Amino acid sequence: MPTRLIALWRALRVALHIAYGLTLAIAYPRLAPALRQRILQRWSSGLLGILDVRIEHEGLAAPHDGLIVCNHISWLDIFVLNAVVPMRFVAKADVRRWPAIGWLCARAGTLFIQRGNARAAARMNTLLCDLLRQQQCLAVFPEGTTTDGAQVAHFHASLLQPAIDAGVALHPFALRYEDTDGLRSLAAAYHADISFGRSLWTLLNTPHVYVRVHVGAAIASQGQERRILAQQAYTRIAAVVTGAESHKLHPALTGTQHTETNLHASTT
Repeated sequence: MPTRLIALWRALRVALHIAYGLTLAIAYPRLAPALRQRILQRWSSGLLGILDVRIEHEGLAAPHDGLIVCNHISWLDIFVLNAVVPMRFVAKADVRRWPAIGWLCARAGTLFIQRGNARAAARMNTLLCDLLRQQQCLAVFPEGTTTDGAQVAHFHASLLQPAIDAGVALHPFALRYEDTDGLRSLAAAYHADISFGRSLWTLLNTPHVYVRVHVGAAIASQGQERRILAQQAYTRIAAVVTGAESHKLHPALTGTQHTETNLHASTT
């Protein structure tokens, strides 16, 4: 089957899967917590299956409580992590306005934060602290933005304060997207001026994307200063990302790969 037809077929399947998710989301908040987690995990895994994104789990077993910190590459990261272990995310308020996906995220319990609003940030930290004390599993992307996955950007320490206040552990997760040759893949990257539609179309046209999810050892937060805690988490995640053979690419090769990926998406 021609590549374009495969992409269109996969796009139809994504649309139907989202429609199914919207139906589930109507009753989702009223379901028992255990059932919500199973639905969230299975729906996320189903979306990845349609997009032919395959998870490779590395490191320790995924935790079921505490604060997860992770590098941020794609809008797909949320569904990758939920496929590993169901969790609630802290996301930018912009995500809430995404068609369909934003509403689904809200119904799944995503917490939306307004950047640059000190009062809103303080209220959010209080809420996160309460949820962590209830032994919920929460996740933040301390970079505050997405990257192309080559390196890890600076961590914003303020997002880690709730873990200190609640006295819970920090769990570092490192994500790496790779192609079938084991090289760093840009197919899932959602950064710079790439639109959501263009990002999705690139994924629909890309067969066999692999995402490696590395779960690191927990970092105790009690008695820590948040900047030091952020640096510890950053160091561990960055070491996994930049130390991977798939990410040791010559700059010229990286640029060529990016061009080829975009060209492939626009011509198929």
